[in-house]
Order: sequence, then C-alpha cells, then structure tokens
Amino acid sequence: MRFSLSNTAATKLFFSDLSPRLRRATAMSQPDSIPPNAPESPMNYPVPLSPPLPPLSKEVELARAMSASSRSSAFSLSRSHVVYEDEWLVAVNKPPGVYCESVLASAPRVLGDSVDSGSNKAVPELHLANRLDRDTSGIMLITKLHKVASRLVKAFTEHKVRKTYIALCVGVAPKWETVTIRSGHGRSKFGAWRVYAAPDVGRTLPGGSVVRDMETSFEVLSVNGQWKSKQPVKQGKDNENIIVVEEKSSLEDNGTKDVVLVRAYPRSGRTHQIRLHCQYLGIPIRGDVKYDGVYEWEGQIHDYHALHAESLSFEHPVTGVPLMFRAPLPTWAAECCPNEIPPAFSSNEIHVG
Repeated sequence: MRFSLSNTAATKLFFSDLSPRLRRATAMSQPDSIPPNAPESPMNYPVPLSPPLPPLSKEVELARAMSASSRSSAFSLSRSHVVYEDEWLVAVNKPPGVYCESVLASAPRVLGDSVDSGSNKAVPELHLANRLDRDTSGIMLITKLHKVASRLVKAFTEHKVRKTYIALCVGVAPKWETVTIRSGHGRSKFGAWRVYAAPDVGRTLPGGSVVRDMETSFEVLSVNGQWKSKQPVKQGKDNENIIVVEEKSSLEDNGTKDVVLVRAYPRSGRTHQIRLHCQYLGIPIRGDVKYDGVYEWEGQIHDYHALHAESLSFEHPVTGVPLMFRAPLPTWAAECCPNEIPPAFSSNEIHVG
C-alpha cells in the first residue's frame, strides 16, 4: 500500500526521519494551528486511540488463515445449518473458522436437495446479503433473486436490520450493566483497523480513506457465571449510559481477569466493530489475539474468537412480514451462563430458530 505523506520530496524526507513517538507527538500538536478546511497532511492525520496489533497476532492469524483455508475448501453446507428457507431467501448458521464464500459456494447443493426432482425450475443465483468474519459464527442471509438481494442490501445500508451478537470476553468486569459507545473507525498508517476519536469522523487517513462513525450498545449478561442482565437493552432512551470516545481508554488493568458474557447491538456495520469496541472497553473477546484477547485461558488454547452473530431482525423484503432469525448458541455461551439467554427483541416478529 502506498501512502501520500506530502507534496514535496523534501517534506517526505524530513517526515520519514522522525521517530514514531516524535511523529505522533508532532501530529497531536498541529490541529489548532491548521484551518478547518485545510487538507490533511502528515502532520495532521488523526491519531488512533486503540493500541497497535500485538506481535503474537501475526503468527497466530497466519496459522488460523491457513487452517480456515483448508477447512473452507472441504466445507459442505447441510440442512442442519439451515435456520429458515423460503422461495426468496435462506438463513443459515455459519460455523467458526469457515469463510463466507465457502458457505455460499456449497449452498446450491443444499437447495438442490429441497427442489422437486421433477421440477424444471433452475437453482437460483445466490448472493450473500451479509458477511461475517472468518472466525465469527452465527446467522448469515443468502438471497435467491437479484431484486431481493438489492432490497436487503439497501435495508442493511439504511440500518433497518437489527443485529445482535453474543461475545465471551476476558477482562475487568465493567461497572455498567448497559452502555452505548460512539467512536470513529478507520485504517491506521499500517493498514490495521483502529478506534479513533468521535470528533475525528470525516477526517482523512493515510491512504486516502476517512474516519467513519461507529456505534455499539452492550449489555452484560453474566460475570463469572453469575447472571446479571434483567432485560434487553432499550435503545434510544434518555437514560442511556453513553460513552463518546475522545481519548485513549483510561481503564487500568489491575491483574483481575473476569469472564464476561455480553450481548452487542451494533448500530453501524464497520469491519471488526464489536471486537474493537470490546477492546476499548477493557473486555477483549476471548481468543481475539488481534485485539488483545487472551490466546490461552484456563489451560486451553482457543483457535477462534468467541463471537457469535445471534440474531437478525427485519421486514421480509418481499412479503413485508416482520421476521427475527436466531442462530443456536455455541457451547461456550451456554457453558458460562447458568440461565437460558432470552431473545434480544420481543415484539410481533415471527421468531425462527
């Protein structure tokens, strides 16, 4: 990746000679003296507030990618993965360690099993309506028609699809039961996704991209196996506990490691959003070595991060009927929570799964 650091060779040479610490300090000292509408320069780029990737992550992520590649090539979607199917779309429960493209590629075989052998109806062209990270399990939507795909993509873009995730975190138990965190999101100089200050939204980053807004609500379900949550988060209320990120996290690591099960409600759809916000809140996801999650815990090495796409709630793109698809919880979620986890949303939606 090429970075445009300056318009002149002399400035490029000067800036490349600065140490990383001095470069950051210089960048932080400049904004007050630069006109509001001035283009970003190397001295003026927003400073990421989350830490860089730890050294361990490179080796672990490479091994995980190779393992996932092998697993994905052999993966075959079965009827047991299907949560819901009609003539327009399919909802499936993706396992961890498998790429979304492999799930899509094997879907025609499953759909073929459900088509009458005497029917002349061709297997439809399939599209992914949403994507999950390689190691994230849970609900994925596959559409069977172009027009249905475009409607669902539009619904996701306009935030008309409600999503919930379950995450198993290891860190200091939060003092809050529910919280909403608002921040910036973007790629740092070295290409890693990082948390940025909310006031930096819209500013240019190295490489030409811009900081985008990122918002997630969380509720604590259990801490060290003790049930905490009484009712799902009610979004948009005046008494919401809101954190607007403006500086690096001030949470101190006192050496205590609690097992915290949370439910996340992402209001935006940024890459690694929940993982980044969990890291910022001091409760990184177990196994998420990229964002400070423990790799080895209680004598066991964890090959995946413990993040599960629990549910999707939206109006059917053709019939308009309110639907909620809920994927079965993984074993790690059930093991750390003594009570059955209630659905996130209760309404007139038709619950499936």
